[in-house]
Amino acid sequence: MERNEALNLVKQHVKNKNLIKHMLAVEAVMGALAPHLGGDTELWRLAGLLHDIDYDQTFDKPEEHSKLGAQMLEALHLPEDLVNAVRAHNEIHGIERSTAIDKALYCSDPVTGLIVAGALIHPSRKLSVIDKDFILNRFNEKSFARGANRQTIAACSELGLTLEDFVAIALEAMQQSASELGL
Repeated sequence: MERNEALNLVKQHVKNKNLIKHMLAVEAVMGALAPHLGGDTELWRLAGLLHDIDYDQTFDKPEEHSKLGAQMLEALHLPEDLVNAVRAHNEIHGIERSTAIDKALYCSDPVTGLIVAGALIHPSRKLSVIDKDFILNRFNEKSFARGANRQTIAACSELGLTLEDFVAIALEAMQQSASELGL
């Protein structure tokens, strides 16, 4: 599946513009992580872009989120690695994340929320004015961006990345996509 086709699929199934921006942010982070971890950049970007494809249909049924998305992507004959990563990113299912793409998607999902929250508290509301240290300081503030699960973000260690390196990679990727993210 080409990126434009995937983006059209997202826009067909997801109506919340902020959720679409979140999916674009995860796409950027996954694309930046792939070369560091020996992954297929195009495949990893697609996993990030499509990971919440079912959210509008499952927002009030967390036990179905990512299962339905994986079924949708499987029906489109997308690669098994991508489908499994989407299925496993919702920890409610207790699915073992055994591959690098699984683990990367799992920790990339919440780090984007932490980074966006960091940008939004700055008067400029721009990603370009924040740095890794700013995000790392906010990481330790329990009341900041409460929805960004710190334990899930810290699972980047399962990829052999320090939290500092992971945040740096994610922030740089999102800064490069700032115009598409509206930040």
